[in-house]
Amino acid sequence: MTARLVPYEHLDALQRQQVQAIEVHPEQIPFSGDIHGALHSLLSKPGPGVKGFALLADDVPVAFLLLKRPPALPAWADEHSATLHALQVDRRAQGRGHGSACLRALPAAARQAWPQIRALELSVDATNNAAIALYSKHGWVDSGEAYKGRIGYERRMGWVYADAPHEKGLPSGNPLVSLADQSSRQ
Repeated sequence: MTARLVPYEHLDALQRQQVQAIEVHPEQIPFSGDIHGALHSLLSKPGPGVKGFALLADDVPVAFLLLKRPPALPAWADEHSATLHALQVDRRAQGRGHGSACLRALPAAARQAWPQIRALELSVDATNNAAIALYSKHGWVDSGEAYKGRIGYERRMGWVYADAPHEKGLPSGNPLVSLADQSSRQ
C-alpha cells in the first residue's frame, strides 16, 4: 500500500466526498473534533492561513489534518511556526500506521506550503496518552507548558526543523534531524 499526504485542494471530486465520510471513534471526538468541523474550518473562510491535507492510501483518503499559519495561528503558537489541528484517522483504518504516516510526511508538506516556517507546533489534551506517545515517537517534544484548554489541561508540543535557528518560544532540546534522516530511522 502506498500512502501520501496531499493538499485538500489537489483532491478530485470523489476523494473530497470520501474525506467527508471520515469518521473517528466517538471517544476521540472531544480531542480531534469530527470531519465536518475540520472541513468547516478549512472551507468557511478560505485564505492563506489554513490548509487541509488528506492522507491517501492507494488513492483513498484515510486521514485528514489541518495546518494553520497567521492570521489563523492560535495565540499560544510562535509566529514562525505552523500548527497542527484536527488530525483524524478514519476509525475503519486505525491501527494500520496511518497516523504515523501523516506525521512522517507532515514536515515536508508544511514546508512546501510555507517554506519560511521554522517549526511545527500542536496542543494536545494532557490525558490523551495515545496521541502524546504517537507525537513523541515521531520527534515532537513537550514544551513543558500546560494550560487550560477546551476540555481540560493541554500540553504544547513542537517539532523544530533542523535548519531552523533557535527562537524564544519554540521548543528547545529537540533532537530533530532532517526529514530524510528521520525517515531512515523509522
